Amino acid sequence: MLDLEANVYKEDGSVSGKIALPKLFSTEFRRDIVLRALLAEQSKGYQPQGRDPLAGLRTSATYVGRYNTSRTQRHMGVSIRPRQKLAKGAMGEVRRIPSARKGRRAHPSKVEKRIEERINKKEYDKAVAMAIAATARKELVSQRHVFKGQLPIVVDASFENIEKTKELYNVLQKLGLGEDLAKSHAPRLKAGKRRKVQKRYFRKSAVIIAKDASKLEKAGRNIPGIDVLSVSRLSIEGLAPAIKSVEEVVK
Repeated sequence: MLDLEANVYKEDGSVSGKIALPKLFSTEFRRDIVLRALLAEQSKGYQPQGRDPLAGLRTSATYVGRYNTSRTQRHMGVSIRPRQKLAKGAMGEVRRIPSARKGRRAHPSKVEKRIEERINKKEYDKAVAMAIAATARKELVSQRHVFKGQLPIVVDASFENIEKTKELYNVLQKLGLGEDLAKSHAPRLKAGKRRKVQKRYFRKSAVIIAKDASKLEKAGRNIPGIDVLSVSRLSIEGLAPAIKSVEEVVK
C-alpha cells in the first residue's frame, strides 16, 4: 500500500515536516494507457510530408501505344515503355514509370495523410494521473534512476525563488539526486546518420514541477537531464519520457 504522506524538505536537504499526498497518487499504473497517450502526444509534432505531383513526369517521354506503326518498339526487340523523344526519331531512355531511372514514385506520400493519433480526453487525463502516481513508486522509478530517500520529493515554497543554475544544482545534490545527475551529464551519440552531425543526447534525470516555474526554468535550462514545468503545462512526455524503453513494469 502506498504511503500517502511525504516529507517536506528544505533547500539544505533537511526535513521541515510532512504533507498529505492527494488520492491521485494511489492511481493504478497501466503501461499500455500511458504509452498510448505518449504516442498520441508525440504525433502532434510530426511534420506532414508530400511530393511534387509532377516529380518524375517532367520529360518528353510518352507512351505511344502498342499497335501504332510510327515511333513504336514493335518487332524491334525492345520493351514497350515510355521513352524519351530524341532527334531524328531516335529512342531515348525509359522515363515516367516507377521502375525507370528518374521515374515517378509508385506510391508517394501525401500531405493530406492523417498522421496525428487521436485519443479521448478522459483517457488522456487518466494517463496523466497514472504518470503522476508512478513518480511516487520506487519500484518503477528505480528501473532508470538512482536516488536516495522516499518519493515523491517535495520541497517547500522557497525552492521556487532559486534563480541561479549553480544554486539549483547544489540543492538537487542535497536532495539525493547527485549520482543520477552525474549519469545525465555524460552525452551519448546515436548510431547511424545522426552520428555524422555529432548531435549530443542527454539522459533524462528529473522533472521539477512548480506552481510558478518562471525563475526555475532559467536556472534549470543549463543542467543536462533536468526539465522544469509549471503545473498548468503538465504532459505525458514530461512525466514519462522513457516509458517506451521500459520493457517490464512492476505492478
